[in-house]
Amino acid sequence: MECTVFNPFEDRFSRDMRNALSSALASAIETGVDTPLLALIEDYRSRDLAPHYQNYFQDRWDRFTKALTSIQPDQEPIAQAVILWNHGLFFEVHEVLEHVWYHTLGNEKLVLQALIRAAGVYVKQEYGYTATASKIAGKSWPVLKENAQLLTPYFNPGPLILALQHLDKKPPKL
Repeated sequence: MECTVFNPFEDRFSRDMRNALSSALASAIETGVDTPLLALIEDYRSRDLAPHYQNYFQDRWDRFTKALTSIQPDQEPIAQAVILWNHGLFFEVHEVLEHVWYHTLGNEKLVLQALIRAAGVYVKQEYGYTATASKIAGKSWPVLKENAQLLTPYFNPGPLILALQHLDKKPPKL
């Protein structure tokens, strides 16, 4: 059966496309070198993709372009993640923060994990996985609340904590 909607949880090509694009974006942000990302973009542009893949690709490329105009390689990863978040790039927030999370300790590591989970809440909700989103939110907001002081240099965590507590469908701007 052929897939007619973009869904990375049920369609392998959707998952591969999402993962490849987000990984290339994270690499471009981390290194400041966008050549691999641009090569991947050209590869997808050259393909005869079904409309739902084309729509996802174009939407992501538009969001990437806007986010990249604001992100600087020397910014702290949470600041970069806030920009991605505010462009609705929740899976990409996960990609950027996960690389930092591996090398972080203590409460900072817990906060990064909670932000990754918070982004995951909105990824899951987008595809209708409300029960899973609720479980993830329940693990995320208490850590964010307990460590809010670590986030205040980047954004006011209060609206995010409330949105996660109430499982708001619309993510707050950070």
